[in-house]
Amino acid sequence: MYEQAFPPEERRNLAAQQLLLNNGALRLALLENEGNYAGFVFYWELTDFVFIEHFAISPEQRGGGIGSSVMRLIEQEHPRMVLEVEPPHTDDAIRRIRFYEGLGFKAYPFPYLQPPYLAGGTPLSMLLMQKGMPLEEHAFTKINSEIYLEVYGCL
Repeated sequence: MYEQAFPPEERRNLAAQQLLLNNGALRLALLENEGNYAGFVFYWELTDFVFIEHFAISPEQRGGGIGSSVMRLIEQEHPRMVLEVEPPHTDDAIRRIRFYEGLGFKAYPFPYLQPPYLAGGTPLSMLLMQKGMPLEEHAFTKINSEIYLEVYGCL
């Protein structure tokens, strides 16, 4: 499902992901609904916020409120959340942005580039969205720097 939900340029290779999971830096929550696999969340607990790296609900489970319920559960434990989304250039991207906005997320109005997961890859233009965090540029800069260093291993 990870490979179906995210294009190659937006995901880690399996070995790197497994290493991060094994050392506890990256966390994984597997989601179930009535005993059936419903999706997953990969996330990082950073200094004062959670960075949601990948979140997907299985196609057959979508539309029933599971995604919203999962995000509300995460928020109970981690009221300060940050995530990346594609810019609103496709119907799917617009739908995702609206989903997160409906949960109270707001996009930072500053340019954000997702560092490449693959060696030699190109950074991707994305939006950084937050909930429970300040919207000022100094907060964005601090969050951006921590994500670059901790999640992507770059400065």
